[in-house]
Amino acid sequence: MAHSAESTFGIVAIGRNEGDRLKRCLRSLPAGAPIVYVDSGSSDGSDQWARGFGAEVVQLDLSTPFTAARARNAGFRRLSQLNRDLLWVQFVDGDCELASEWPDTAISFLQGNAKVAAVFGRRRERAPDRSVYNRLCDWEWDGPAGDSRACGGDVMIRSTAFQEVGGYRDLLIAGEEPELCVRLRAAGWRIVRLDAEMTWHDAAMTRFSQWWKRTLRSGYAFAEGAYLHGAPPERHWVWESRRAWIWGVFLPILCVAAGIALMPWGWVSFAIYPLQMIRQSSRGPGDFRERATKAFFQVIGRFPEALGQLQFWRDRLFSRKSLLIEYK
Repeated sequence: MAHSAESTFGIVAIGRNEGDRLKRCLRSLPAGAPIVYVDSGSSDGSDQWARGFGAEVVQLDLSTPFTAARARNAGFRRLSQLNRDLLWVQFVDGDCELASEWPDTAISFLQGNAKVAAVFGRRRERAPDRSVYNRLCDWEWDGPAGDSRACGGDVMIRSTAFQEVGGYRDLLIAGEEPELCVRLRAAGWRIVRLDAEMTWHDAAMTRFSQWWKRTLRSGYAFAEGAYLHGAPPERHWVWESRRAWIWGVFLPILCVAAGIALMPWGWVSFAIYPLQMIRQSSRGPGDFRERATKAFFQVIGRFPEALGQLQFWRDRLFSRKSLLIEYK
């Protein structure tokens, strides 16, 4: 990293029981940069290992529900205390490794673009060939360079912009990064994806149940995002929420009703799902195998997304605290 940026740059890493993933993460961070590691109740010694590495460790209060948003805010506050001249903050998840050239690339872009609040680059899966679920994550991380509506958990943020909007929303159990970006853009800031390598992520998803829980969490995030920012002009995640209700709740009910009322031929109505897969497989980038895989999981993914929607509204109706939905 350029010497001129060392005194104004810091890193916040968050994690819980990441094990060797956290070790790889901390080893990948640039030497000389202050690092704050925020631990959410690990039982594998992550906090001790981080201290041994030289990171400042923040332990989240066990009496308050853990969220990644709360962890990142706590890390930012501690980093700001350690460095009063802080201008740029790299947030990184403890299951990710940072590309060596990324900090200089990101800071250089932010220095030359005063209205950009946050920049992010290409996040790649560490082992995309280990499972179809890892491969889905790798495809999910990809996208075109340029102005973006939202970023993910790994991002370089201008500290003044972060403070201006009050940071992440502590209580969100998922979708906290796009929600932050909604408020940043409303305040006149831009979010930009750069054509540069940023991080390698280790999803470690090898089971269908893990993918199901992760997708259910996305559905929960869609519901909460639409609840918070669904009004015009933003319409944040309104379509994603409606899509889950249509394909995961209303259409199955209609198909069952048709099957009962018009049996046996009424059950043919369920053919709408494979037909939708065929339709989606016929368009988009990639070869046919990639498109078909995406289409299959996108269609069946509407069911866990719908469950996430129902779970959010149940929590709202009964004033229940949202609990983390963890897939690993």
